[in-house]
Amino acid sequence: MKTFDTLDELAALAGQEITVTDWHQVTQQHINQFADATGDHQWIHVDAERAKAGPFGATIAHGYLTLSLLAGFFDRALKVKNVRMGINYGLNKVRFMAPVPVNSRLRVRIELMEATPIEGGMQMAWKCTIEREGEAKPVCVAESLSRSYT
Repeated sequence: MKTFDTLDELAALAGQEITVTDWHQVTQQHINQFADATGDHQWIHVDAERAKAGPFGATIAHGYLTLSLLAGFFDRALKVKNVRMGINYGLNKVRFMAPVPVNSRLRVRIELMEATPIEGGMQMAWKCTIEREGEAKPVCVAESLSRSYT
């Protein structure tokens, strides 16, 4: 985990890659739970037998499941001391560039694109490149916005 004493210390690194996370495996249980939570039970996600004959040869994670993993990746990868609260503020751009077959291992390259002071804290724009182990092409690239308050 990368730890910073202040938001200003982190903000000084704008334009740089801050960290690369540990690997996280996406299991069928994760996919099924996401399908149940969202109501998206498309066969390419939840029907292992049918998916074997489909275009990917196995079930694949929902694109939005892949994207939603960013919250946990950030939580395990970055900490700023004396921040009382952080929120997701939105997304500027998201591209799903490759599928995530069941049991894939993912990690994220996190770059701080910009840090802007706001009342009571800092707004940050992050470039998040989600990589699949063993593949050169990222599975997702997203520009995520967050706010941290001191």
